[in-house]
Amino acid sequence: MPRGTVRPARDLCSDCGLCDSRWVAYVRRACAFLHQRFERMEAEVHGRSRDLEQPDELYFGVFRRMLAARLEPALDGAQWTGIVSTLGARALEQGLVDAVLCVRQSADDRFTPEPVLARTPAEVLAARVNKPTLSNNLSVLEQLPGSGIRRLLAIGVGCQIQALRAVQDSLGLEELYVLGLPCVDNVSREGLQTFLDSTSRSPETVVHYEFMQDFRIHFRHADGHGETVPFFGLDTPRLKDVFAPSCLSCFDYVNAGADLVVGYMGAPFGWQWIVVRNDRGERLLSLVEELLTTRPVQSTGDRRQAVQQGIEAYDRALRLPLWLAEVVGWFVQRFGPTGLEYARFSIDSHFTRNALWLRRHHPDRVEDHLPAFARRIVGQYRLPTE
Repeated sequence: MPRGTVRPARDLCSDCGLCDSRWVAYVRRACAFLHQRFERMEAEVHGRSRDLEQPDELYFGVFRRMLAARLEPALDGAQWTGIVSTLGARALEQGLVDAVLCVRQSADDRFTPEPVLARTPAEVLAARVNKPTLSNNLSVLEQLPGSGIRRLLAIGVGCQIQALRAVQDSLGLEELYVLGLPCVDNVSREGLQTFLDSTSRSPETVVHYEFMQDFRIHFRHADGHGETVPFFGLDTPRLKDVFAPSCLSCFDYVNAGADLVVGYMGAPFGWQWIVVRNDRGERLLSLVEELLTTRPVQSTGDRRQAVQQGIEAYDRALRLPLWLAEVVGWFVQRFGPTGLEYARFSIDSHFTRNALWLRRHHPDRVEDHLPAFARRIVGQYRLPTE
């Protein structure tokens, strides 16, 4: 089937890839942007849905434990310490799975994603480093029939995992493990170029970047040197509409349907954040836990005033002079929220922005599209009325 022929979500499509497989017939009930099914998905996968009265579950979903960790020594060439890539490789080495669904970069472009069913540890390790663009991961499900793959580890972001969970019983697998990545603000390849051109001093040499807990964007360049830019110095007027509509209407930042989540936002700078949601998540983490240095998660500061001010600044597309952005960044980095409170800051900032975007661009979808937990989070803040 030619790519792009079926897109029921239309402008909200995240290009998860399900429409490019024989499972396209399921898309009208599986697509994260046609139906919100968080409570049902969580109950099916974890045995219960999140407790909205429990503050951490309200924000981070069903979990058994959270921790901060780092792989030591770090995996050479990994974006951070390499926990995700090492876990995928070990899952194959130890026979837990027959293949790992992951994403390598295209031979033609460092930021163009190419989903693959990796069958060897070397193929998994070759896929290390995030590709911050929309990726049709689930298109490779088309390769499952006749492949001999009976046990699969799928690595993906929230919209992909929601769709995968909706069709998993029809895949013919004996075992499915899901390693989730927190995800927000993906772009098209063209949108990524706009971001790089407006933000980095050397956009043509950037090999990866991330918005980090120190309120700075960290770029890594081909020659190994780093570059940082304060959040508050972004060219907001130019970038305000560069993010994909799917990401501007998403409320699954923390990947609620994954067995295990590995990110960074709930951990101190330099550490990774791990959320174990169920038995399969424990099994996945056990593959690498002996290689990790760990510490308990912590939380300091108060995010709420910063979030409220950020809502208004973003809505008005304000851009600070670079010198002032550096001063604000210095102050916030030293006195702002850290650990889980930083994670809540990030979730609050994106959920309020997305609720406002949805209200303005798809007012008919607001009632059905905001899950209960997002309504509670957004309800803490004042949104612009115009």
